[in-house]
Amino acid sequence: MIITKQYRCIHSASCLCTKGHLTEEVIFMVFNHLNWNPKLVATLSCVCKWFDDLAKRVLWKEFCKTRAPKMMLDLQSSGSHSVDGNWRALGKLLIYCSGCDKGGLFNNIHIPGHFVCRTRFSRTSGKSFLLPQCRTDVLYVSDPCEHLDQGDEGEVGFFRGIFKSFATSKVRRLLINRSAPLHPTEVCPYCKAKLWNMLQAKMIPASASCRLVAYEDCIEYYVCLNGHVLGICTFLPLSDTDEASEE
Repeated sequence: MIITKQYRCIHSASCLCTKGHLTEEVIFMVFNHLNWNPKLVATLSCVCKWFDDLAKRVLWKEFCKTRAPKMMLDLQSSGSHSVDGNWRALGKLLIYCSGCDKGGLFNNIHIPGHFVCRTRFSRTSGKSFLLPQCRTDVLYVSDPCEHLDQGDEGEVGFFRGIFKSFATSKVRRLLINRSAPLHPTEVCPYCKAKLWNMLQAKMIPASASCRLVAYEDCIEYYVCLNGHVLGICTFLPLSDTDEASEE
């Protein structure tokens, strides 16, 4: 059924979408049938402001709930019907490795961002990235996305994550108490918010390197104002025993 558009498209007065839209219920059923395909949700968002609003309110939320149901249930258990940084940002975080540009957050490394088929996020792993006094906070961290044979940089991994209720977290309070500066130019690749450097704030515990099997002095990660995490590490080389067992 076609209904009158709630407000005009921001593209142009002649855009075809001003003729009306399917109801939200119909679009919901279509994307449910498509298993909330993120590429199609992103494409729909580009059509006009009405579709973009629908995607942010409904479609990205359903995608997140389908992709990581237990994590989403936990992130919303505080009573909020949304998550820090909005559903679209979280949807992107679930399926996109941000990589890094040369001269960007991680200095001279250049590895293009890319989509990933599936990534495991762990609340237990997240504890390893928190100082002891902050371990009552809830942080979900992904398994590292491996980028091997990076020349002088060695075997590099990118990880990402999200805090539950970051605005009230002990990590945020400690960053503020330490007067940690926000990065002057770079922003979160998922929600465009400003970033804190956890290495600069001296808030990366030794347990993080153990969890990642990485060099302790080669781990760096950032947290944005919405609680999204993005980081990099250099993996320790495999021992001869490990290599033999793989063969």
